Amino acid sequence: MTSSRPGKGNLSFRTFLQSESAGGIILMVTAVLAILVANSPLHLVYSSALHAYLGPLSVQHWINDALMAVFFLMVGLEIKREMTDGQLSTWPRRILPGVAALFGMAVPALIYITINRDHPEVLRGWAIPSATDIAFALGVLSLLGPRVPVSLKIFLAALAIIDDLGAVVVIALFYTSGLSVPDLIAAALVIAALLVMNRGGIRSLWPYLLLGAILWVFVFRSGVHATLAGVILALCVPIQRTPGAPEAKGAISPLHRLEQALHTPVAFIVVPIFGFANAGVSLIGVDPSIFTAPATLGVAFGLFFGKLIGVFGAVALLVIARVVDLPADATWRQVLGVSILCGIGFTMSLFIGLLAFDDPIVQEEVKIGILMGSILSGLVGYAILATSPIVPRRKAG
Repeated sequence: MTSSRPGKGNLSFRTFLQSESAGGIILMVTAVLAILVANSPLHLVYSSALHAYLGPLSVQHWINDALMAVFFLMVGLEIKREMTDGQLSTWPRRILPGVAALFGMAVPALIYITINRDHPEVLRGWAIPSATDIAFALGVLSLLGPRVPVSLKIFLAALAIIDDLGAVVVIALFYTSGLSVPDLIAAALVIAALLVMNRGGIRSLWPYLLLGAILWVFVFRSGVHATLAGVILALCVPIQRTPGAPEAKGAISPLHRLEQALHTPVAFIVVPIFGFANAGVSLIGVDPSIFTAPATLGVAFGLFFGKLIGVFGAVALLVIARVVDLPADATWRQVLGVSILCGIGFTMSLFIGLLAFDDPIVQEEVKIGILMGSILSGLVGYAILATSPIVPRRKAG
């Protein structure tokens, strides 16, 4: 839980960073495992299992449409909490990560579009390199220990949360098609009911989760991607604590309770399962030209160079213009390293890539581009930070 009370909020946010870091390490392991399985004698079993049907959907669709809705619910809860009483609750706190996130989304997209300007069939993937994977990036930072000040970890987490918000907006606006008006109306009625419960002071989570499941069905059928139901539900969950309740029982709001309940399963189950199901790129019999395909290069260069130029450039402009200061105890070299780590765009980039393209060949190009850009960003960012001198912490007061 992140509290607005001094001291306690910082402790809670550090707990959040630690859990994300651990989840990032698990995600790295599952991604490597998926690639190994996809290029082993088990690759046919791996592919067949993902395409097997359970009821109306394949296993992969259950993972990408239903299980990931839980991930997006978690994303929505984090966004609402940070914007309300956390690290993004005031405009001064939002300026640096907000502008850095904006530039860090725009520049990669421009690089992708520039590389693919003569290939209109893959231009739809412009948003793929715009996303930063908070778990992966914080997982790399966790390996560096005290070489990275807490202020930079908070900066990276805040930037990634705003980045996730931008990705949600992009998905809603640009990756939605074939809308069903009756289902949209039904979804709107469910949302209205959620808002009425919020306004009516209902603090029990079960009614929200029940209506959230119904909302998912209507959103899934409407043509809007079903995972957005998770974000919408999160925004409707109350963040105020129970009025008049004893401190021990009422101090934790429904939003904080749900976030606490979801954090471990999302970090250690949901995201790793998604990574294992979607990172398995098979290179068996692959034409080497796939590594130089426009979509591959657009994603890889967008992640590595785009995030570097966008994030570091935004920080430099704001600091030079004296709008903000560098994060406490951080050096320019460390900011450069963290900016490069923002090019690790695994979970959300894979997700947007699957939404952008139905062609399996282009999907493979996108996955290889994500892996190339993310691995390069992780290695170079780690190397820069690992060779940065440790700056003594400034004493408060």
